[in-house]
Amino acid sequence: MSDTQDPPQDESTADESENALDGEYDPREVEPEWQDQWVADKTYAYDEDADTRFTIDTPPPTVSGNLHMGHLYQFTLQDFVARFHRMRDDTVYFPFGYDDNGIASERLTERELGIRHQDYPRREFQEKCRTVCTEFEDEFTEDVQSLAISIDWDNTYKTIAPDVQRVSQLSFLDLYEQGREYRQRAPTIWCPDCETAISQVEQEDKDKHTKFNDIAFDLVETGEGPADEGATFTISTTRPELLPACVAVFVHPDDDENQHLVGGSARVPIFEQEVPIIADERVDMETGSGIVMCCTFGDQNDIEWYQAHDLPLRLAIDESATMTDLAGEYEGMHTTEAREAIIEDLGEEGSLLESRDHDHTVQVHERCEEEVEYLVTEQWYIELLDKKEEYIEAGRQMEWFPEKMATRYEHWIEGLEWDWCISRQRDSGIPIPVWYCDDCGEPVMAEREQLPVDPLSDAPPVDSCPECGHDSLTPEEDVFDTWATSSLTPLVNAGWDWDADSESFTMELPELYPFDLRPQGHDIISFWLFHTVVKCYEHTGEVPFENVMINGMVLDENREAMSKSKGNVIPPSEVLEEFPVDATRYWAAGTSIGDDFPYKEGDLEAGERLLQKLWNASRLVDQLTPAAQPDEPEELAAVDEWLLAELDATVESVTTKFEDYEFSKARNELRSFFWNTFCDDYLEIAKQRLSGEARSASEQSSGQGPRDEGDDASTEFTLLQAHRTFLQLFAPFLPHITEELWERCYEEDSSIHTTDWPTSGGYDADLEAGETAMEVVSALRRYKTENGLPLNADLDHVEVFGHIAGFEDAVAEAMHVTQLDTYDEAPDITTEVSGIDLDYSIVGPEFGSEVGSIDDAIESGDYEIDGDALRVAGVELDDEMFAVEESRTYSGEGEMTETESAVVVVR
Repeated sequence: MSDTQDPPQDESTADESENALDGEYDPREVEPEWQDQWVADKTYAYDEDADTRFTIDTPPPTVSGNLHMGHLYQFTLQDFVARFHRMRDDTVYFPFGYDDNGIASERLTERELGIRHQDYPRREFQEKCRTVCTEFEDEFTEDVQSLAISIDWDNTYKTIAPDVQRVSQLSFLDLYEQGREYRQRAPTIWCPDCETAISQVEQEDKDKHTKFNDIAFDLVETGEGPADEGATFTISTTRPELLPACVAVFVHPDDDENQHLVGGSARVPIFEQEVPIIADERVDMETGSGIVMCCTFGDQNDIEWYQAHDLPLRLAIDESATMTDLAGEYEGMHTTEAREAIIEDLGEEGSLLESRDHDHTVQVHERCEEEVEYLVTEQWYIELLDKKEEYIEAGRQMEWFPEKMATRYEHWIEGLEWDWCISRQRDSGIPIPVWYCDDCGEPVMAEREQLPVDPLSDAPPVDSCPECGHDSLTPEEDVFDTWATSSLTPLVNAGWDWDADSESFTMELPELYPFDLRPQGHDIISFWLFHTVVKCYEHTGEVPFENVMINGMVLDENREAMSKSKGNVIPPSEVLEEFPVDATRYWAAGTSIGDDFPYKEGDLEAGERLLQKLWNASRLVDQLTPAAQPDEPEELAAVDEWLLAELDATVESVTTKFEDYEFSKARNELRSFFWNTFCDDYLEIAKQRLSGEARSASEQSSGQGPRDEGDDASTEFTLLQAHRTFLQLFAPFLPHITEELWERCYEEDSSIHTTDWPTSGGYDADLEAGETAMEVVSALRRYKTENGLPLNADLDHVEVFGHIAGFEDAVAEAMHVTQLDTYDEAPDITTEVSGIDLDYSIVGPEFGSEVGSIDDAIESGDYEIDGDALRVAGVELDDEMFAVEESRTYSGEGEMTETESAVVVVR
């Protein structure tokens, strides 16, 4: 069936058509109307009283800008799940939240208002953050609704809301009482641009071009005694600005050439402090000179050496990456400025031996891409390192889709080197509910009944320190890391809280927990997924979700990540200006979950074509069938039973693929069944049977007689049954057009999206014979087209060599065949070699100058095929060097055409 072809029709069917599917489908008009209608009707509301449910722990997007293609893709994948299970189960809990506290919100506010948070009192800046975030959230909500994401908008939350702040602070108190939290002054990963501590997970690698500097250190003493006058050794470093923080020099124990230095001391150039020379196996002998300076702090090794060897602390860089008074004349310079000045001064005094170009990888803060520093600060931590194996085992209790993503989770935990730093030196965030005794430093925790609290404005729960009795308490100024709160989304949605009467934690909606599914991107496995497992596991003793669905990233057409700096970002608004929402959803289902994939318009265009095909096919079904769904006849025609049996198989297969989150396979199989099996094959047959065309004179003269009205009833029932079913199967992918067709064709009160998911009807048919019969119909249709015959032209005699038992009448009627003979055995066909194709990429290098002789011999037919070998021109080629072309000739009367399973002869 063509996309636009309509059948002949009588007056009654034409009138019915005008009432149902008159005109063309206009998604620009239809889609916004349904989006508003679904929200107004609360079509996707969660029913707490339902018998069965499916719960989704959706990721709250960070409020840091506008919707991007990654959002569109990720939200749509989540929506496929929600829509399928809403039809499959009784109800779906599909909430929406905003992660609107923390660094991302602050940077958005600073960018939008052109300000810096340091220039405002904390409360005033927080209010500015709330205002800016609310504006972006409102716009974001409208954008999400425009994608037809079936969110229950009555179940929404913000991570800065008072009830969420309470949950976050309760989590802190509970972990503290369990002994899982501690406060410590220690080396911290620090972002100089954001001026806050960050956790290990917030770092990412960045390639950087810099200089590798060979610097001469004066040797004061060796391990054997005073050094010779003028003796030096070389240190290679990319960070000479850390020289004032140098506290030791290290040599590997296996470094025989430099072993005499161990136990001695050296003098740092320019800054003149004397430092010890120590042996340690963590030295990388392959980098630079093999002798390494330890500064407090340049990297993780420096911290380990500092702790292992009880080295002194010299802090030469402050929180804003500015040199301290320890740097002498370089005090007040930014680190990059100081680096250049120190290199210049080293050169002038003769200590700089060489400065050469060097590319290496540094750690940067993923929010601002500023290179991190390591500073000694006082922070709050959640202990992780002692339970790494336990958290890995918790991950194994969940089912991962795709399974390979479980490995990323485990590798992240195995590579952990730091406990989780959860305190941040920012303004916008959830306050840490603690006060400290000014005398003994004892922390005083807020009472659970007080929460949420802000220690900066709320009074402590006691008048004096419970430890020493001192009456002066200082409030904590730090706030929580945003992940310390967003990691609690399963508990937030389930209504986790402290019940004072029972003195225990309870859940308002315990039926939600653990959640059935956590959907998210692979880029935040270490952020959101791992931290959620940690928090929920520690609070409840069980994993927070049973299944994990991990999606990949949307790339540009060159398979590069989209970013503003590259100028390759494609805003969803531009895509939706050109394509229907349903077409973008079709595109989103085109790749296996977990895989990154490039954005290409081809799938969007294919989606548009599918919408048109679906509309035209539905219009034809509406014209061919009665207004009301007829009862199933006692006996179905063979071709109708076959179609419904094929539909059963498709329902079962598509259902399994939805259950396994294989959306691309489900989409492709469903499209193939609808487009090829239903439209191209069955609908053409049904149109012939129901369109009112008289049987051809040749059919009547063959003795087949008038049509049986039972056949009409069988076909009408089958058409409507199939149509309703594939609309429901398409509904999760294409919600707008399926809803529009459902309302127009069936005028039912309920939305298609709240109907029951299709199940197998238990139809039984010879699927192989039916499929072969459809191949024969297609072959005969192609024969007529190639010979310039109309599709309703009579064919006097057709022979089919293949298994189509039970479908002979359907083939004859559909293709106007007067006499149709079928045979199980193959016809007499002669197979001859018509040519030899050589693989010259193999033959050329192997035979060189002999290739011309080989070609000539093949051209003249002077060759022999012996099994898998070709003997020609005195040489032998194996099967990978050539391919045989064959022609098949039918020696009987008539014209032969072949299908995959049959041979068809038109006589």
